[in-house]
Amino acid sequence: MTQFSVLSLNINMGLDIRRRRFVLPELRDAIRSVGADVVLLQEVLGEHAGHARRHDGWPSQPQHEYLADTLWRHHAYGRNAVFTEGHQGNAVLSRFPISSQQNHDVSIIGHEPRGLLHATLDMPGLHSPLHVISVHLGLRESHRQFQVQALCDVARAIPRDAPVLVAGDFNDWRLRGHAPLLSSGLHEAFESAHGKLARTFPARLPLLPLDRMYLRNLRTVELAVLGSSPWDRLSDHAGLHASLTW
Repeated sequence: MTQFSVLSLNINMGLDIRRRRFVLPELRDAIRSVGADVVLLQEVLGEHAGHARRHDGWPSQPQHEYLADTLWRHHAYGRNAVFTEGHQGNAVLSRFPISSQQNHDVSIIGHEPRGLLHATLDMPGLHSPLHVISVHLGLRESHRQFQVQALCDVARAIPRDAPVLVAGDFNDWRLRGHAPLLSSGLHEAFESAHGKLARTFPARLPLLPLDRMYLRNLRTVELAVLGSSPWDRLSDHAGLHASLTW
């Protein structure tokens, strides 16, 4: 296998932009229509008793398992925020076996917990596993500086010849975290291809490059921002889709 496709999306807990309407079934259809081999998700609810009571059709299983259905037999979930009625985190769905997973805690005490979900995927025809990191960083600049440094440390610890994919919601509208990630040996897919980062937020009128896709030992074949219908009514973030090769 020389080429595979990737989707990264903040799913906004399976609710619409205003977090009033339950859209997870529509979101599952949209994600399935892309046909990505690997899917990186943020703001995934592992459980939420309150939403389950309020919304008809709320799945009994965690959202990432509901989305994976029968297309992505392998999946990983990193639980970050735990609250009274459930928990939330990042997820990775994969057509390929996941040989290991680790959720790196990059939380700031007293603030919303955050994590970096690092999974290794056994890819056909690849001499080393693909390292995938699903990212959702904090809202405060000082928090992101710490979290970006932790992400750089994780990336540097991965063998230099291994393929690496880091994607998700960086919340980095000031671009302060971009240079450190480049200095850790990564390159951003959309910037490398088009000379600028993709704008993904808010989905209906994207102004800010919050969602990104960083690579190492991988190159892009095709790139797309998923911001038109139906995506613009399924989350407050546009998704990123890429075909990659090594």
